[in-house]
Amino acid sequence: MTRAPFQVIVIPFRRTGGSRKFAIFRRSDSGYWQTIAGGGEDDETTIDAARREALEEAGIESGVFYQLKCLDMVPVVNFMAHTQWPEDLYVIPQHTFAVEVTSRELKLSAEHTAYQWLSYAEAAATLYWQSNKSAVWELNERLKNNDLPTSS
Repeated sequence: MTRAPFQVIVIPFRRTGGSRKFAIFRRSDSGYWQTIAGGGEDDETTIDAARREALEEAGIESGVFYQLKCLDMVPVVNFMAHTQWPEDLYVIPQHTFAVEVTSRELKLSAEHTAYQWLSYAEAAATLYWQSNKSAVWELNERLKNNDLPTSS
């Protein structure tokens, strides 16, 4: 398995009545709260990587996935695989997806010690990475405005 030079983040969300909740996860290695995150493998597409990461990290076997517009770049030195990538590659794109789930219960992988279903304000105050905060903001705004992109 070869690590592809891109990253995905996935935000599980659910709607109950008029409220919106977002799942965030505490990393087992650093204690940071973040969204689901991971890299592509071999010749995976970004949506394939998002679906696999959602299954591996949260046990999400099905759900409607949406690709958001939030896109940022991450320095390659954050990934062990960067030594296998071209020397002139300094940053890789991080693509953002949301997945609507119906279950309140998620299954944690060893990468995380806990998860929480939070409102937008709570998630924004708890998330560590600015890219995650921006992505949850976009998703919250799209949900408020009934403006989700076409599902994948």
